[in-house]
Amino acid sequence: MRHTINVLVENEFGVLARVAGLFSGRGFNIDSLSVAETQDPTVSLMTIVTRGDDQIIEQIIKQLRKLVNVLKVTDLHEGQYLDRELVLVKVTATAETKPEILRLMDIFRGKIVDVSPKTYTVEVTGGEDKIRAVLELLRPLGIKEVVRTGKVAMPRGMQNGG
Repeated sequence: MRHTINVLVENEFGVLARVAGLFSGRGFNIDSLSVAETQDPTVSLMTIVTRGDDQIIEQIIKQLRKLVNVLKVTDLHEGQYLDRELVLVKVTATAETKPEILRLMDIFRGKIVDVSPKTYTVEVTGGEDKIRAVLELLRPLGIKEVVRTGKVAMPRGMQNGG
């Protein structure tokens, strides 16, 4: 089962390495990891997507809470949080594929962020299902390169003081 965990950490050298080391040292995989400064430049938020049953996730959370520089750990439960991902896709742009790329970007509310004589680079944001769907539809047009951010997530409504 996939879990999304938010980890609020002090924005200091080595924190990311300690968190990643905790996962690798115990044989847990990180499916997705996104880290950025919060509104407080001394604090960063890590959004980690990992897999495991409830017992494994509980163990991961307990171990994360023991790490130096970890301020707060939140296991985000399905339906109780918002999440988004960003993908940049470089697609072959020919006379035949350009109209279809434009149509797909209109449907998926994506943007063309770069144009070259032979390619378009498009940007799409959304949930994992939306990203997967746009990639499936662009694949037959000739994907040259894909870069994804990984998931960022935040609790809905008034949870966590929001």
